[in-house]
Amino acid sequence: MAKTNRERLIRQSVQGKVHHPLGNDFRVERDGEPRILPATGGICYNVKVGDPAFGWEGDHIEPGVSVRNEEVRENQAFTALSCIGNEAIVVSGDAKGDRGYVTGKHGGIDHVLVYFDDETLNALAIDDKIMVRAHGQGLKLNAYPEIKVMNIDPDLFDRIQIEEKEGRLIVPVAAEVPAVMMASGLGARHAYSGDFDIMTGDKAGIEASGIDQLRFGDLVLLKDMDCAYGYDYRPGAVSIGVIVHSDCIKMGHGPGVTVILTSRDGKIDGLISEGANIKDIIENA
Repeated sequence: MAKTNRERLIRQSVQGKVHHPLGNDFRVERDGEPRILPATGGICYNVKVGDPAFGWEGDHIEPGVSVRNEEVRENQAFTALSCIGNEAIVVSGDAKGDRGYVTGKHGGIDHVLVYFDDETLNALAIDDKIMVRAHGQGLKLNAYPEIKVMNIDPDLFDRIQIEEKEGRLIVPVAAEVPAVMMASGLGARHAYSGDFDIMTGDKAGIEASGIDQLRFGDLVLLKDMDCAYGYDYRPGAVSIGVIVHSDCIKMGHGPGVTVILTSRDGKIDGLISEGANIKDIIENA
């Protein structure tokens, strides 16, 4: 296990509300067909972390519960400080006291995505308050100062079976994604909130690489992507992220990836592993 500075991290409360889905405009598919479909927001009862990210009749579907703070600056803190794996607690409504965990962050709509079990989902309502015990930003690898860590709870990070070999990290992943497939989200100010998308218009390419088999919560390796201060193409760089939302019907979009590790010098290798999914890692701890 790679040693970190976890004992120096701050644990802090941040909070939002279950956010109602927005809009009713047509969404235009890649072939030009306009569709009215479920999309971001609300409580998604039948799509959860661990489920397939492809094949749903929807666009940018967010598994579980979508949470946002309607005060803009507070939401900026909510989305930046919440980390994948953080404990989430319902603090109002019929499900008050129930607990789940953060599964990702979705840029643009600026949601934090949270897993709860079925009993809690059925008790939740729009506008119920969700508090997250934010813990993880500032995490560093003591022996690898050139590798940046972000957006992940230190307990979850420690449970990932990361190996060290000759000054490199070997990280279990479900798939490897070439930089040419990364699109929507490029140009963001930083990678500490939100995500960016894997383009899925190249059906042959995603099938050949196994990307079409990805699940919500899967760890993926992004080739030639430097995510230290945003999202940038850099030959030789490597980043690791988590699949947070579903495939999309729109051009330039696809499953969203929230970054957890990035190495400008490429000191990360991926090892294709069947259990490289945060749900499996958390439940099998």
